[in-house]
Amino acid sequence: MENSLVLLLLLAPFVGFLFNVFFGKKAGKNISGAIGTLAVVVSFAMSVYFFMQLNTSGKAIQVKLLDWIQLGNLKIDFGILLDQLSLLWLLFVTGIGSLIHLYSISYMHDDENGHKFFAYLNLFVFFMITLVVGSNLLVMFIGWEGVGLCSYLLIGFWYKNQEYNDAAKKAFIMNRIGDLGFLIGIFILAQWFNTLDFVNLRETISHLKLDTVDYVWLSIAALCLFIGATGKSAQLPLYTWLPDAMAGPTPVSALIHAATMVTAGIFMITRMNFLFDLTHDVQHIIAVVGAITALVAASIGLLQNDIKKVLAYSTVSQLGLMFLALGMGAYTVAVFHVITHAFFKACLFLGSGSVIHALHGEQDMRKMGGLRKVMPITFATMLISTLAIAGIFPFAGFWSKDEILMVAFEHNKVLWIVGSIASIMTAFYMFRLMYLTFFREFRGTEEQKHHLHESPSLITLPLILLAALATVGGLINLPGSNWLNHFLEPILATKQEHHALGSQEYMLMTIALTGAIIGIVWAYSKYIKQGFVPKEDSEITGFSKTVYNKYYVDEFYTSLIVKPLNALSNFFRTTLEPAVGKVVYGFGTVANGIGNQGKKLQTGSIGLYLFAFVIGLLAIVSYLFLAQ
Repeated sequence: MENSLVLLLLLAPFVGFLFNVFFGKKAGKNISGAIGTLAVVVSFAMSVYFFMQLNTSGKAIQVKLLDWIQLGNLKIDFGILLDQLSLLWLLFVTGIGSLIHLYSISYMHDDENGHKFFAYLNLFVFFMITLVVGSNLLVMFIGWEGVGLCSYLLIGFWYKNQEYNDAAKKAFIMNRIGDLGFLIGIFILAQWFNTLDFVNLRETISHLKLDTVDYVWLSIAALCLFIGATGKSAQLPLYTWLPDAMAGPTPVSALIHAATMVTAGIFMITRMNFLFDLTHDVQHIIAVVGAITALVAASIGLLQNDIKKVLAYSTVSQLGLMFLALGMGAYTVAVFHVITHAFFKACLFLGSGSVIHALHGEQDMRKMGGLRKVMPITFATMLISTLAIAGIFPFAGFWSKDEILMVAFEHNKVLWIVGSIASIMTAFYMFRLMYLTFFREFRGTEEQKHHLHESPSLITLPLILLAALATVGGLINLPGSNWLNHFLEPILATKQEHHALGSQEYMLMTIALTGAIIGIVWAYSKYIKQGFVPKEDSEITGFSKTVYNKYYVDEFYTSLIVKPLNALSNFFRTTLEPAVGKVVYGFGTVANGIGNQGKKLQTGSIGLYLFAFVIGLLAIVSYLFLAQ
């Protein structure tokens, strides 16, 4: 019975995918959307069931589906592990995924390929579940690659637009770079420990007596795994694909940024905490990369005018803060921020989709304004989530972001300062988004103004639920109670710090809150009091132009990597390949010429054949006679 329910949890979205692939078009948009949503709801219900069961028994559930690979001493099963970490992830992957599917029924109603969209969404959730519940690194890698495939399909869903196709290819290729590192890390661990099973790896590595050689190889393996995480979770230098992923429909952006793909790197490092705890140099690299990513992405977000691009760079910045926590060994703090971020970022993306829906596809905030009166639900829910991401008390983001900054303060004051500056920037650009979108006068066309309206209930209902979660989500790990810390203790190799509220904690909370308020007031002064509207692209000059153009990182990659590779491939295509082809063709020409000459001997005359036979026989006899 238990095994059947585990399979139902895993396979329900895959069944939804199959239904929409084979029958979705005939069934119609409403039914295909309902089936796709129901499939994820079933997985969510199973996740809740197993979560409650784990809370009661305290025992993880392991299911071996089949013997998979055996190479010498290396034995890998295709198994499922439902423990504290995987079930926590499943709850928000399937829960928020269900809300995004529900939202998509209305948002994608007019799209002719709606059934295909739900098929891809279901497949995405299936692979994310596979990634989360795999009992070893290789099963995780299947889900890891699967979400990469689905991101390509969904980002480039509107494939008739070449820019969207380019964005999809960019996401796919850049993730493959990180995935190569992940795969190398898997190979190293398999070679050293003859297992990839998480439970066995933890048992073996935790009792390992490290010498210099062991430490070097463990560090290389950990660094390779982190390279995989930088690709999937969009950290420097592999972050540029994520803002371009905005090319896909808004529900895709919400699914990728909030609950699924970008959280995979944090999940994997937390799952492998027993390895990273032993490799302190790699942990330090993770913390530094996370802090720099948070600051760089936040600075870029200051001047973006596309509403979804602002949220995209916000995601990159928030992921940087999560990696800052991971690099300091504060895994539960990173997971805490993953959960709260999933709530408010899903709400913000779906809210931006509601705005775009009302404006018939317009995403430039310079052409918005004054929407709070005509879209009160969208405005209220986005305001709550903006307060949460800015770190305003008592919303969810306040608790989780403050935990990260507290940990940074205790471990490295420089990284604390970097994280704090990134947080102030977050408050500024998020309220800049709110002010430009919802306040003062409407700056769009008269036609757009005439058709402005609040979104349908299938769009606003998920917004309301997510805004509620963004409000109370911090309750799961309040200082003093630390429920999340206690819940995750069984899967962590080292004991996590519990932050009780003392004078230092109150001081740090006050500093963080003051910084957030400064960011909000700064944005208010500029965009409400002064009524400033961002300049047109051609009018931006100086350092602002550099920041607006994202520090020209994409251009740098194009010059350093893309153009040389294109030139090399053109050389192979136009010069080397024809030359090699001529050599190969030359061998064929020679063989063909010899064959043609031999063909002339085949006249069909028996007399000629007998004559040749006699001559040949005489030649052999003569040779044998002379040889003696």
